[in-house]
Amino acid sequence: MVELNKGLAFEALNDRSDTLTLLETRRSASAKAMTGPGPSEAQLDQLLNIAVRAPDHGKLTPWRFIVFEGDARERAGKIVAERYHELHPGHGEETLELQRNMFSRAPCVVGVVSTAVADHPKIPEWEQLMSVGAVCQNILIAATAMQLGAQWISGWFAYDRRVLTAIGLGEDERIAGFIYLGTPAQLQEDRPRPVAASMTTRF
Repeated sequence: MVELNKGLAFEALNDRSDTLTLLETRRSASAKAMTGPGPSEAQLDQLLNIAVRAPDHGKLTPWRFIVFEGDARERAGKIVAERYHELHPGHGEETLELQRNMFSRAPCVVGVVSTAVADHPKIPEWEQLMSVGAVCQNILIAATAMQLGAQWISGWFAYDRRVLTAIGLGEDERIAGFIYLGTPAQLQEDRPRPVAASMTTRF
C-alpha cells in the first residue's frame, strides 16, 4: 500500500535556493488562478531551449511546440467552444463561455505536441512518449525557477481530433499537454505526496 505524507507547509513550497531544494518543493500553480505577466520573449526562448534537453533515445526529437499568446488564445478558444457546442448542443452560453476562455486563463500557453513514430525500427513508441513527458517536466521546473506560475494540463479538447486539426496538428500527432504560464494570482497549498519508501523494493 502506498503511504502518503501530508505535504509541505505553504511557506516551504517552490524554494529556489538551490536546484535540489526546488525539485523537492516544486508545486504547480493553478491555471484558473493565473494572471500576467507571462514569460517574456527571452524567457520563453530559454524555457523551450531547456525543454529540448530532455532524454531522447535515438535523437528522434519526437515533439514540437505550439505557442498561444495574445489574440491566438482567443482564436483557439473559439475553436474549442464551437466544437463543444457541436458535441453538446444543449449546453447554455455560460458553459460555452467557459470553453471559449480555456486558452485565456494564462498569458501564455505552450502546447507540447507528441510526434512519436509508432513503427520505428529501433526506438519503441513508449520511449518516445516518455521523452515527451520529460520535455513537459523540464518546462515546469524551469518556469518555477524563473518565478513563473506553471501548470501542465490537457482537457477534453486535447483528445478531440477536430480541435487538434484546427490548431495545426497532423493526423499522427497528439497533444502531450498544454502548459499554462503566467503569474499566480494566488498560491497553491501542497497536496499529500507519496512516501517513496512505501513503493520501493530492492531486487
